[in-house]
Amino acid sequence: MIALLTLHFLAGAGAPVLVRMIGRRAFLMLALVPAGSFAWLLPHVLRITDGGAPLEQRLTWIPTIGLHIDLVLTPLSGILALIVTGVGALVLVYCTWYFRPSDQEMWRFSGVLTAFAGAMLGLVLSDNVYVLYIFWELTTVLSYLLIGHNPERRANRRAAMNALLVTTFGGLAMLLGLVMLSAEAGSSRLQGILAAGPTGTVVTVAVMLVLVGAISKSALVPFHFWLPGAMAAPTPVSAYLHAAAMVKAGIFLIALLAPTFADVPGWRPLLIVLGITTMILGGLRALRQYDVKLLLAYGTVSQLGFLTAMVGTGTRSAAFAGLALVCAHALFKSTLFLVVGIVDRSVGTRDLRELSGMRQARPVLFVVSVIAAGSMAGLPPLFGFTAKESAFAAFEDLGHDLGWGGWSVLALAGIVVGSILTVAYSARFVWGIFAVKPGTAICMPKQFSPWFQAAPVVLAAATLVAGFAGHWITPRLESYADDFLPGSHAPVLTLWHGFSLALWLSVLCIVAGLALFWWRKPVAATQRAVADRLRFPDAERAYYGIMRGIDRLSVEVTGVTQRGSLPIYLGVILVVLVVVPGIALLRAWDDIQVRGADSRVQLAAAVLMAVAAILTVRSRRRLRAVLLVGLTGYGTALLFVAHGAPDLALTQILVETFLLVTFVLVMRRLPPFFSDRPFTLSRWVRVAIGIATGAAVSGFALVATNARTARPVSDGFAEPAVEYGGGANIVNVTLVDIRAWDTLGELSVLVVAATGVASLIFLITDRSTRPRRRVTPVPVAGAVPATEARGRWLRSGRAIADARRSVVFEVVTRLIFHAVIVFSIYLMLVGHNAPGGGFAGGLVAGLALMIRYLAGGRTELDEAAPIDAGIVLGIGLAVATLSGLLPTLLGGGVLQSAIVDLHIPLLGTLHLVTSVFFDIGVYLVVVGLALDVLRSLGSGIDTHVDAEDSSSSEGARA
Repeated sequence: MIALLTLHFLAGAGAPVLVRMIGRRAFLMLALVPAGSFAWLLPHVLRITDGGAPLEQRLTWIPTIGLHIDLVLTPLSGILALIVTGVGALVLVYCTWYFRPSDQEMWRFSGVLTAFAGAMLGLVLSDNVYVLYIFWELTTVLSYLLIGHNPERRANRRAAMNALLVTTFGGLAMLLGLVMLSAEAGSSRLQGILAAGPTGTVVTVAVMLVLVGAISKSALVPFHFWLPGAMAAPTPVSAYLHAAAMVKAGIFLIALLAPTFADVPGWRPLLIVLGITTMILGGLRALRQYDVKLLLAYGTVSQLGFLTAMVGTGTRSAAFAGLALVCAHALFKSTLFLVVGIVDRSVGTRDLRELSGMRQARPVLFVVSVIAAGSMAGLPPLFGFTAKESAFAAFEDLGHDLGWGGWSVLALAGIVVGSILTVAYSARFVWGIFAVKPGTAICMPKQFSPWFQAAPVVLAAATLVAGFAGHWITPRLESYADDFLPGSHAPVLTLWHGFSLALWLSVLCIVAGLALFWWRKPVAATQRAVADRLRFPDAERAYYGIMRGIDRLSVEVTGVTQRGSLPIYLGVILVVLVVVPGIALLRAWDDIQVRGADSRVQLAAAVLMAVAAILTVRSRRRLRAVLLVGLTGYGTALLFVAHGAPDLALTQILVETFLLVTFVLVMRRLPPFFSDRPFTLSRWVRVAIGIATGAAVSGFALVATNARTARPVSDGFAEPAVEYGGGANIVNVTLVDIRAWDTLGELSVLVVAATGVASLIFLITDRSTRPRRRVTPVPVAGAVPATEARGRWLRSGRAIADARRSVVFEVVTRLIFHAVIVFSIYLMLVGHNAPGGGFAGGLVAGLALMIRYLAGGRTELDEAAPIDAGIVLGIGLAVATLSGLLPTLLGGGVLQSAIVDLHIPLLGTLHLVTSVFFDIGVYLVVVGLALDVLRSLGSGIDTHVDAEDSSSSEGARA
């Protein structure tokens, strides 16, 4: 099963490449993945539903915390898995002819839809609360991308965002409930939770939270509004996600928990009331739609309410009927959506007022639609009829099975009313597309490949065959229903129950529903009159009201807290740091031992740092203050040297130098002196906050160093660093091997931070940070164009004004730049056995680029590194990630290093550790960060300087 999921995600990742290679035919190749999964699952599901044991599989994910990927194939999950894979394969085949060859976003759609099929399959097979939640949210995110397939349309963006927010809210509530159930049951496995059957108030609250997630995912009142809006998505998305897959996730979760938790207080009233209300509301809305796709959307809302009421009832016959309806609904509703897609592509409209005469033009589609709509309406001899009769029989028995008395009659009446509406909008659908309407021009649809209608034909045929195969389907569904207590009668799927109440209710629904359709004009007028005169609660309006309120609240909170004052922001952060952890510091202060300096070097470094810190706060010049702050950093490096940590000292010196140059770049546009205003109350407050923060941080350091009770974990790093990491430099081996996960996370943070800086600069200055080559520099006062320069020391020529040039600096830059770059690569490669590594090497390369920039300006920087910083960052992160994943293909673990000794003639033996490739990724990320900082901060300021120089020159000439 894990292989099936992996295959789906690999196919999704490769789909864009496949589409670019062979175009629309890629969908046929992608359809083989769910089709193959269906073929593998079918014999296992047949065995399990015939009384066989469930199929379980476990893959240990994070053993230290006991997290496993648990999958299980039960009768319920197996039947849902067949629906997900079978319908998914047919929808992918359908996409081959649905999309036009010129569709630009087809490459992305193919990958996302295939990955969604894998996520949905993983959801129904999950047997672990955390794995279930991961796949649950994967379907949410991927559905967001599918609904927003065309981001240029506002309707798509809005619908995608609504679906994302609603289902994510429900998913978070569900996660909390599942975690609570897991804690109460003492197991994170779903089968273990169901077997334990915990009870109590905590369990009741947890179950209600899980149901919030289920009803939001399955679009029940009051969360129903997101589903009709999602019809902005392409038709294949509606046919799959909103008929056979995503909206079934909530139904699946309810059906999974019902055998154990149906007796929890509030379960049955909540699900039955919301289900029937949704069924009736969706049916009424469907009768008012002119867009046949929206008609099906509201019909889907109605049917989801019906399904929820059935699977949530918690009796054996209702569970049987609910699962039968789930299967029937997946077949007929996906068929109808696919028909709508063909009509839309061949005619160009979905408005039933503009559709006329399609029955004569498309007879095969007409027959398919009649079968599917008839199954939705519950007409014999179709699957929908046998499933709906079993549902009527199940609700007929509620008085006996649950002892509800009059409430059971009311519930039965509710689903009868909903079924009448179902018949009416089913007839409206067939009439709206295929009837000849007086006064409406006959449609002349475009020709299309006969294979375009293959998928709906197969699904309609399955609907028809299933109606006659009740005797074979019944024991398959009973294998799930057997988890419930026996009821007053044994459920069965058959075309003839005799002259039972269920039969007469079916006749009533068909006759009344056709009557509603026949008198559709007065019915529509009545609906409009009632809707205009009575103000019913509107969930969608309430949702938008809540969102507007949240937006307004965020604006007000931002206006109060974000005043645009950096001292206030920093002061608040530091005050919280002093007060909150400071209270804990005072409580923990006990028997603190202070150790003096071990050598005169340490004492000298401490004095240097203290004097530099005092002079910093006393300095009036900004540049002097920055240089003095840098001295404290260099003093820290001296302490590292005194403690025998040259690797840390090297990194500290390089970081301090990099930050020092960055500060200087920014300070060029600031006044040279700090404010000389007299001390006011606010400035004394700042002084007090600074002193308190320094004292608190010193206290934290003292308490932390005195709190150690065990040996440092790093004491055991020396031997594995050499034996497994293949290096003598314990610090570097720790970064790229022992604690490589931490380093990878830090790299990701660096990439995000660099991207954020570049984005802010671009938004503020409307200037990209990409290099521009072979462009004549902006003329500035005293500068000689590069094309006229002779004997130039730098590639860009004299690109800066003579007043800011330094020939000596240019000569030195030319002499040392390449040597520094080579030295940075050397540091990167030797870091495994000597001071250095990818981080230190990247900083050295970044400083080399800084030298080029300071010598020749932004043009010289672009000549030195003619590549976008984002590309370097992306390549670096990709190299580091791939270097960690490649060992898994060779049977190793993630980020595991391999040691290879290669004998090279004449040169000797090369001791190669594969973690050096991880270090290369670190090197590239740091270089990309340096480029990003130089182009964002340095080049941006240069632009303003050049503009001011040009203005002043023009003013002087005037």
